[in-house]
Amino acid sequence: MSSTAVVMKKKKSSAVLRRVLLYIVLILIAVIMVVPFLWMLSTSLKTQYDAVKIPPVWIPDPPRWENYVKLFTEQPMFQFMLNTIKIVFFVVLGQLFFSSLAAYSFARISFKGRNVVFFFYIATLMVPGQVTMIPTYLMFAKAGLTDNHLALILPAFFSAFGVFLLRQFFMSLPRELEEAAEIDGCNPFMTYWRIMLPLLVPAMLTLGVFTLMNTWNDYMGPLIYLSSPEKYTMTLGIAYFKGVYTTQWNLVMAGSIVSVVPILIAYLCAQKYFIEGIAFSGVKG
Repeated sequence: MSSTAVVMKKKKSSAVLRRVLLYIVLILIAVIMVVPFLWMLSTSLKTQYDAVKIPPVWIPDPPRWENYVKLFTEQPMFQFMLNTIKIVFFVVLGQLFFSSLAAYSFARISFKGRNVVFFFYIATLMVPGQVTMIPTYLMFAKAGLTDNHLALILPAFFSAFGVFLLRQFFMSLPRELEEAAEIDGCNPFMTYWRIMLPLLVPAMLTLGVFTLMNTWNDYMGPLIYLSSPEKYTMTLGIAYFKGVYTTQWNLVMAGSIVSVVPILIAYLCAQKYFIEGIAFSGVKG
């Protein structure tokens, strides 16, 4: 066997070994990520006693499917779910519209001080939410919007992250499209609405998934602004099962499963566009 063949064989063996090690690491990471979800599912099918039993019981015997029935009979969980869906719908719709409009302006329309305004707008991402929490609450309290879903919907329309994400996508599109639209008589808004927006679908779906997840899982916002139980969201509804002295962990976990399933379905449906949007949004124009 020639020396070249030996070297090639060693390189091939080394490549196989690296791939095997990579797969092992990825499998370990996947297991670490999946185990908490499996534990949540297992606990949701246990009795209250088995949920806190030491050593823990992984496989409930028998599984208590009635926990999911109790979830919707002991608390108005359907109402909580409808409230959450309503808030998520308007937040996603509003943020996609306003973020794409602002992103198009920052990416394609030249005006004095554009880069300075964009810099300070993006700089708001560096400000922790806890800093603006109390001033925002006082502002909405004076406007009479506390204990109202509008207090959760209106502020979410304006997202610096969404503007940044969509601006990067706009900058990756060729300017010849706008020039052709301008020749055909389109004004800037018509160009945005008829030409650019249809091309923005992957990035819009990416932002939509991010917004949906953040809004659906939001706990702090509803906790601050909502006080009437009939206006609670899913996250506050699940917290109902946590009492002063005891916590019904089996029902809390059942509620968490019900809360996670819609997010999981939405992500799986938009996964292709989600990855495509992330890739395109990272392209420098």
